[in-house]
Amino acid sequence: MKRPAWEDEMSWYRDRLRLFLFAATAAAFVPAHALAQDAGLGAAGELVDPEVLRVCADPSNMPFTDQSGEGFENRLAELVAEKTGRKSVAYTWFPMITGFVRNTLTANRCDVIMGYAQGDELVQNTNAYYRSAYVLVYREGGGLGGVETIGDPKLADKKIGIVGGTPPASNMAAAKLMRSAKAYPLMVDTRIAPSMAEIMIKDLLAGTIDAAIVWGPMAGYYAKKSGADLTVVPLVKEKTGVRMSYRITMGVRPSDQEWKRTLNRVIRENQAEINRILLDYNVPLIDEHDNPITQ
Repeated sequence: MKRPAWEDEMSWYRDRLRLFLFAATAAAFVPAHALAQDAGLGAAGELVDPEVLRVCADPSNMPFTDQSGEGFENRLAELVAEKTGRKSVAYTWFPMITGFVRNTLTANRCDVIMGYAQGDELVQNTNAYYRSAYVLVYREGGGLGGVETIGDPKLADKKIGIVGGTPPASNMAAAKLMRSAKAYPLMVDTRIAPSMAEIMIKDLLAGTIDAAIVWGPMAGYYAKKSGADLTVVPLVKEKTGVRMSYRITMGVRPSDQEWKRTLNRVIRENQAEINRILLDYNVPLIDEHDNPITQ
């Protein structure tokens, strides 16, 4: 049975939730067989390094991962390494674009992708370790207090920033908000330009737009970093259109069943600490009933 077109679009977009176009580093082009041989066999004969946590990651994708180690997924990797008895964390850097999984995880260059949307067929998902949503961001005192949905009449005459091709754009189109919207490109080479989330928050502060709709973890991070009095509202009350919330997992190879079970145990036993790391970065966390998680 053929999948609906919107599901294909969502699958394509999930690969880019943490997005944007970067150049691959030299580590990404090390022959796969060389790294695979170095890894050795882990539990149950799986090709998972038992000594080093080998992470597949984008080199310039704050607040998720960064070569400087400043992202929250970098911190999560350190936690996982500690809890699984690994001596260190090693990264294979590759841009989060088409071919990311094929050139990293599938090629046995690394053993885990620290953040991956649940349901994508390219990887085997662990249990979800957080759930977040697209959010509406606006300045206090801008007349948008109490707005919780894209269809709220208060947004009718507002200029809203939106990344083109993302799920909320469909709801904005249905609410006839795209005519006055400011659209931002889906993919940006952040070697030479900031991420769209960062630009949108700056435009909001400058008055170029009245509000922004952004993926929650990015919005929360840049809103906090701005130091301004911004309100971040998860869009969990939408009645129509595509869903706005997603469960985020760790991604492993389909063959690595024992490794998945190990990671599931780490998630289960350390959920409180994982939440603290995410909240440090102002990630809007929601539970399965769409209630906010604040600790």
